[in-house]
Amino acid sequence: MMTTTNERSSGLRIRGLHKRIGAQQILDDIHLDLDPGEMLILVGPSGCGKSSLLNIVAGLQQADAGEITLDGRRIDALSPRERDIAMVFQNYALYPHMNVAQNLGFALEMQGWPRVRREARVAEVAQLLQLQNLLERRPAQLSGGQRQRVAMGRALARHPQLFLFDEPLSNLDAQLRAEMRGEIKLLHQRLGRSAIYVTHDQTEAMTLGQRIAVLKQGRLQQVGTPQQIYQQPDNLFVAQFLSGPGLNLLPARLATDGALRLLAPGTEPLEWMPDRACLPPFNSMVGRSLLLGWRAESLGCTEQLRSEPGTLRLQAQLRLIEPLGPDCLLQLQLGEQRLHMRLPGWPALSPGQDIRVELPSASMWVFDAETGERLS
Repeated sequence: MMTTTNERSSGLRIRGLHKRIGAQQILDDIHLDLDPGEMLILVGPSGCGKSSLLNIVAGLQQADAGEITLDGRRIDALSPRERDIAMVFQNYALYPHMNVAQNLGFALEMQGWPRVRREARVAEVAQLLQLQNLLERRPAQLSGGQRQRVAMGRALARHPQLFLFDEPLSNLDAQLRAEMRGEIKLLHQRLGRSAIYVTHDQTEAMTLGQRIAVLKQGRLQQVGTPQQIYQQPDNLFVAQFLSGPGLNLLPARLATDGALRLLAPGTEPLEWMPDRACLPPFNSMVGRSLLLGWRAESLGCTEQLRSEPGTLRLQAQLRLIEPLGPDCLLQLQLGEQRLHMRLPGWPALSPGQDIRVELPSASMWVFDAETGERLS
């Protein structure tokens, strides 16, 4: 479908959104844009404000301050029915006494669609979601994945301007989640409708979204493409939240001669002269409490022990091995510090043995230990 210049300049616009419940600040000065046809993923821990933001956009909650426009139309004062937004919930919210066809067509009936037109639209949506053979069944006769497809179909039937997904796959088992995740992505590519998708699952965020918005305690931490969020996190929280088994962090201080003094608890301090090209501006770091961070896949095994400017090498004890099929997750103990390393295949290692680990400076992030800001 061709998109005009005016349409491209429109979409969903959120400006200065605030929400407080009692003494708790739920959302704090949220500014967010969603272009037409874009899938934006909202991620963050439980209680960070993801669902509250979604409910405010849908009109199910009211903000204390701020503006929301959709395709150039101010909607924050409108009722949910007037906003032309469809929402898919975590718990499906299907009518148990209605069959699939009736559930799909219920919103259309409430909007006054003629029966012939309504039935044609239900048939179209059922074919799109492969529900043709289930139209006479009631929700209790459906699997979890089928019920979720019906919930999505009920939203699709209305041709809304915006879809809102509130953790729609969290009730499904792992295999079904993967299947439904693929279906949602294909459906979005086919329809080209704008959507906001709320999840706390890193895999869903990275695979579904064209952009990701990370929330913490009601404040936006970073908005960017999956690649930007993963490779260039703005702060320690974003880096940790999107690091599957956990981010490897080593406390350190930078000396005036350029050496990093590693201060891992339970170990002797270690001096390392890293590659200066991998460090932030030198003067901004001297004397500050730092955290050096590596993702699990950045670590590797080595026979050498001596560190070089491009590689930090440490000896740690192998605590636990978790085979994951194509790769393996190793849990290491360095003094009181826990490290994670992801290796391909099934390495011939045993818990309790000492292994030498290398941490490349090119894969290292440097964070301010007090503010969490990424300096590198």
